[in-house]
Amino acid sequence: MEHIPTEAAPDEQIVCITENDTCAVDAVQSLLGCTLGKGNLIYKPMGKMAFNFYFRESGKALRLYFKAENTEDVPRDQWMDYILNAPSDELFSFSEPVYKLPERARIFRSVVCEKCGEKSREDKIRLEDGKMVCLSCFSEYDR
Repeated sequence: MEHIPTEAAPDEQIVCITENDTCAVDAVQSLLGCTLGKGNLIYKPMGKMAFNFYFRESGKALRLYFKAENTEDVPRDQWMDYILNAPSDELFSFSEPVYKLPERARIFRSVVCEKCGEKSREDKIRLEDGKMVCLSCFSEYDR
């Protein structure tokens, strides 16, 4: 938090693109108010302990990458204590984000899938055999 220049976001003032789906994302949601529902938490499945933050009002941006490693097989409780108390520079590297600032969240129309009958966001609909179908019903062509 010492590197974050603002309080939690009531709307989309802070945007976070997380590159992992660990419990650390729960902390981002709790501390900064970034959520999937508000559209200011975006998940890119890269498998890295990295978080890209964008602060719309100031135009600032920051990427945090968790670099600390438990190479000496320190017991879990001692490792946890280290993580909670170590200087942030020992735990993280700080750099510019690797992604550009995402546009603000859009509200999409719902379209009824012509196979299953369920509604899906219009940007997630595909055309298959002349029918509008959801991603669950769409037969991927990966040739």
